[in-house]
Amino acid sequence: MISVPQGMDPKTAQKLLRIGEAFNIPGPFFSYEEVSHGNVNLTYKVNYIRDDGTGMARIKPYLFQRVNTYAFKNPVQLMENIDKVTEYFRNQRPDQVNLHFHHSEVSGERRNYLMDDGGFWRVCNYVPSLTFDTCDDIEIVRNAGEAFGDFQMVLKDFDASKLYYTIEDFHNTRKRYETLLKDVKADPVGRVHEVRDELDYLIQVQDRACRLTDMYDQGKLPLRVTHNDTKINNVLFDEVTRKALVVIDLDTVMPGLVGHDFGDAIRFAANFVEEDSREPEKAGINLNIFWAFAEGFLSKTASILTDAEIDTLGLSCYVLACELATRFLDDYILGDPYFKINYTDHNLVRTRCQIALAKDMERKLGAMSAIVKGCAEKYRR
Repeated sequence: MISVPQGMDPKTAQKLLRIGEAFNIPGPFFSYEEVSHGNVNLTYKVNYIRDDGTGMARIKPYLFQRVNTYAFKNPVQLMENIDKVTEYFRNQRPDQVNLHFHHSEVSGERRNYLMDDGGFWRVCNYVPSLTFDTCDDIEIVRNAGEAFGDFQMVLKDFDASKLYYTIEDFHNTRKRYETLLKDVKADPVGRVHEVRDELDYLIQVQDRACRLTDMYDQGKLPLRVTHNDTKINNVLFDEVTRKALVVIDLDTVMPGLVGHDFGDAIRFAANFVEEDSREPEKAGINLNIFWAFAEGFLSKTASILTDAEIDTLGLSCYVLACELATRFLDDYILGDPYFKINYTDHNLVRTRCQIALAKDMERKLGAMSAIVKGCAEKYRR
C-alpha cells in the first residue's frame, strides 16, 4: 500500500495509482481529490510530481473518471466517439486548448479506456479554469455561445455518420410524444388525472414541437456532429480573461441537428428562473441572454449553416422546451424512474416550468427569429 497524506483513503489512492500505471502516466503519484462537478460519473483530480526541467518539482494534475455504465449502456461506443472527435480537434487546431484522453495498451490494443473489476475508467488532461452553473454576465454568455459555435465550426467537415448514437432517438421529438401518449394510456401509477392541463397543451402544440424532427425526415435539415448537453457549465473559461477555453463533457456527442444544441443551450441559460422553479408564472425567455448567446454562436457558425438551419434556430428553443416537458411529464406519469427527484411532484414542477417557458417563447418567437437573422447577416458579410 502506498503512503498517502492524511485524510485520503489508501484503497482509493492505490486504485488510482494502478489506473495511472495502466495509462502510462509518468512521475510519482502525489495526491488526489474528488471533484463534485457533475451528477453522472465519479471524477477525481489526481496529482503527480514532475521535474519542471530545471530540477525543481512541480505538480501535474489529471482527471480520472469512472464512467457510469448504468447511465451509459454502451461505454465503449461512447469512448470511440470521444476518441474520434478529440483527435480531430487536436489535428485541426493543435495550438489551442483541447481535451486529450490518454490511451492504455490492453492485449496489444490501444484504447482510451480501461475496464477492470473496479469499473470503466478513463483519464483526461486537466485544464485550470473557471466554470459557471448559471450566469447573467452578458459577455460570459456570449463567450459560451462562441465556444459551442466553435465546436460546430471545427467539426463542419466531420462525417457525423462515423459516430455511434450513444442514446438512440435522443432528440426524436415525434418518438418522445409517442412514448408519452403510450404511457398516458397505460397510466401505471394513476397520475394521469393530475396532469390533464399539461397534456392538453403539449398535445395541442405537437406538430410545432416536432417540426425539426419532421424537417430532418423530409431532408430539409442536415445531420451534424452535436454536443447534446450545451449547458454553460460544460464550457471551461480562462481564470483571468474569462474567455472560453474548451467545451467539455463529450459523453453525449453523436449525430444530431444544430438546433438541438442551440435550443437546449437557450432553454437552460435564458430562462428567468431555474428549470424546477415552483413559480412557473415567472418563467420566460430573457431576450438579452438569448441575444448574447446567439451573437457568440453565430459569429462562429453563420458561414456554415444553411438558410433552413438559421430560419429554425429561434424555433429550436421552443422545440427543446416542449420536448423536455414531454420527458419530465412522462417520467412523472411512470412514477419518476429516470430523472432524479428531491420531492414527490418534482417532475411535475419541472414540466410546468418548461411549459411556461415554451408559452413565453411562442409569444416572443418573432423577436427571437429576428435576432438570429440579424446576427447571421452580420457574420455572413
